[in-house]
Amino acid sequence: MDEHVALAEEADPREAIAALLPRLRRFARSLAGDQADADDLVQVAIERALRNIDRYARGTRLDSWMFRVLKNAWIDEARARGRRAKVLAPAEAGESVGDDAAGAMEAKLELRAVETAMQALPEEQRLAIGLVCVEGLSYREAAEALDIPVGTLTSRLARGREALAALLGGAS
Repeated sequence: MDEHVALAEEADPREAIAALLPRLRRFARSLAGDQADADDLVQVAIERALRNIDRYARGTRLDSWMFRVLKNAWIDEARARGRRAKVLAPAEAGESVGDDAAGAMEAKLELRAVETAMQALPEEQRLAIGLVCVEGLSYREAAEALDIPVGTLTSRLARGREALAALLGGAS
């Protein structure tokens, strides 16, 4: 009589499953190709087998039953991977997702800080910076729009830039 058949007939199936571990791991490795995935697969198969031990027919080959449980666990895993592949982007597609989101969030936070700092400036400095730095007007155009001399615009810009730098943590 085959050693595995005799083991299954004489021993408690729960104890006999432990003796099958090396064979189950080899079979799982042949299915999964990766040792870590194979170990996970064996764990799933053993959990299923122990949960459904009442379905094991005493006197039949325990190894065959365990291989079938393991094969079914592999089929379930392969189906789940197929569904995940249809629903989720591949892992490689997500490698830079956090970088882009973090960069966008950082840019939003910086913009918010600049907006807050701009609101803290006196109105004449805020207007000068808004026209020259934000709208891109020349000094002469901005001075004309504000109806002030270019020298006044220049001094307001200088004081406004210093204040912004101080508010934003840059050079004072």
